[in-house]
Amino acid sequence: MAINYIKGDATNPSSESNKVIVHVCNDIGGWGKGFVMAISKRWKTPEQQYRTWFQTKDNFSLGQVQFVQVEEDLWIANLIGQHKINRDEAGNPPIRYEAILSGLEKVGQFAIDNNATVHMPRIGCGLAGGTWDKIEPLIIAALTSKDIQVTVYDF
Repeated sequence: MAINYIKGDATNPSSESNKVIVHVCNDIGGWGKGFVMAISKRWKTPEQQYRTWFQTKDNFSLGQVQFVQVEEDLWIANLIGQHKINRDEAGNPPIRYEAILSGLEKVGQFAIDNNATVHMPRIGCGLAGGTWDKIEPLIIAALTSKDIQVTVYDF
């Protein structure tokens, strides 16, 4: 199964089935720039639950995912895939590809368990500083290779 690329709004997925919207969060509790702003505009709960998760430190680490139900058939997957928010001392971007893969594997299991399709912008390629040529193979490995329908939205 191939990734479906479309022009559109990733916060408004077009599918009749259960849906999961995946986005990348940092590991320092910051929420306020990038795609999260579009999420917060539509639903308040994903940000509230992410901030609570950060405060409790309950399994809050790279590669973990928090699923927040926002509609009867729709969840937001807060995937912790970036370390801090700026480049490190060596000039590396905040993206952590191994954490993205680990998180996407959890998303895949959630999608299978809930008979859901997966929707996302080009995750990890904005503020996290990742590149799509490295992210796309992770999506294929964790999701489409398991026959999970994935749609990537270019706004």
